[in-house]
Amino acid sequence: MNNSRTLLDVLHSPDQRTAIVLPGSGVRITRELLLQQVLAMADALASAGVRRGDRVAIALPNGLPAIITFLAASIAGTAAPLNPAYAYEEFLFFLGDTNARILLCPPSGAESARRAAAERKIPVFSVEATGTGSVSLAGASGGGDFTEPGPDDIALILHTSGSTGRPKRVPLRHEQLAISCANIASSYALSEDDISLCIMPLFHVHGLMASTMATLLSGGTVVVPDKFNALSFWRTVKENRVTWYSGVPTMHQLLMARTREKPPEAATLRFIRSCSAAMPEQLFQRIEGILDVPLLEAYGMTEAAHQMSTNPLPPKPHKAGSVGLASGIRISIMDKEGNHLKEKQRGEVVIQGDSVFRGYEGNPEANASAFSHGWFRTGDEGELDAEGYLHLKGRIKDIIIRGGENISPQEVDDVLLRHAAVATAVTFGYAHPTLGEEVAAAVILREAQESSEQALLKHCREYLVEYKCPKKIYLVKSLPTTATGKVRRREVGAALVEPPR
Repeated sequence: MNNSRTLLDVLHSPDQRTAIVLPGSGVRITRELLLQQVLAMADALASAGVRRGDRVAIALPNGLPAIITFLAASIAGTAAPLNPAYAYEEFLFFLGDTNARILLCPPSGAESARRAAAERKIPVFSVEATGTGSVSLAGASGGGDFTEPGPDDIALILHTSGSTGRPKRVPLRHEQLAISCANIASSYALSEDDISLCIMPLFHVHGLMASTMATLLSGGTVVVPDKFNALSFWRTVKENRVTWYSGVPTMHQLLMARTREKPPEAATLRFIRSCSAAMPEQLFQRIEGILDVPLLEAYGMTEAAHQMSTNPLPPKPHKAGSVGLASGIRISIMDKEGNHLKEKQRGEVVIQGDSVFRGYEGNPEANASAFSHGWFRTGDEGELDAEGYLHLKGRIKDIIIRGGENISPQEVDDVLLRHAAVATAVTFGYAHPTLGEEVAAAVILREAQESSEQALLKHCREYLVEYKCPKKIYLVKSLPTTATGKVRRREVGAALVEPPR
């Protein structure tokens, strides 16, 4: 299982075991049929002119076509999955920035993507799927004769979220992705008996690598609904005997919103995984208390082909408030001068390893600041405890500096979330004429719960020193998030706080 050097290797053992299940449709795809369809699609892409290194933009919803086109594009050229919900201007930017050779869309809809491709003079091909699970490229003939990729070929191109500026292109090579799959599969002892439920979008490294590719590498089965639906979730788990799923805290929170006791449908679960955003400790305790399975928080980045650390399975301890132990890579804590710090010393999290990318594409300025002495600087602040578990404190650029004192927004978030009425909390800094920055927070209250700004401020003062306490709390109904459910902290502050006059 650990000898794979390309994504094509990950699809080893083409046999009659089930690889993909489309819930509610009765469609089950064997490993043999999956490989056949991937190779046929790669052949069709080659016949459409795709060669090694050409970027194949993909704007498809979750499902079998998204998986087959991703794998085929990575084999014939380079896959460039995009969020199908992007607006026209976003497609225009990403198609141009990626230098897409072609765009793959559903047979109907996708008007924004198609219009942007027409503006860029990029050919568009429709990906057709039948009710029996057959996926094909409309208008493309066979006989393309693609060249099989090597370990060093770029399989996948993704963009950073762009929360700190212009999105950067992250090129990920076949071997980096294959190693990442093996690290994830090893972390959770995945086997052919495991059935994962993919609720993360397949244009994001979390859904692609953890839920899907690590499962396929281990010989297991991936259940792929077309979207995350909290109302039908437990029925899907029961009907498909799901053993694990991975999501972001927002998804876990939605699933637990109306859950007071363990659903009988959850009986097959072996563990639950959370990644891509900080898991509030109160939510962690509630999930484990109700579902009675380990909740394993992990830490991942696009630049590391996803997983960098994770809490281990029992009997090893898994710690609330920690993202666990290094997973197949090296993790250290570094100060501003590039010195490596000791345990329980706070600094920037830096990483090294075979799954870590080599640098942003076409961006020497970003690369100059992103690497230090051969270590990639994650931009996250954290510390390692005596047992080597990593504890994140937040994004360094999100740290609030009030009168010379550094304040972690995540620490204030955690305190607010202890209040029984608070469902979501986001702390941010705003400009202050003498202190430089002051602390504020936005809060969404739980359904049928009431509270006031003054009550929440009083609650904060019970747990925090005065300088860390918010001076203003905004009660809101919604917050801006990324496509994967991560709150855009800086956008919250910009939307709520009036600029100084």
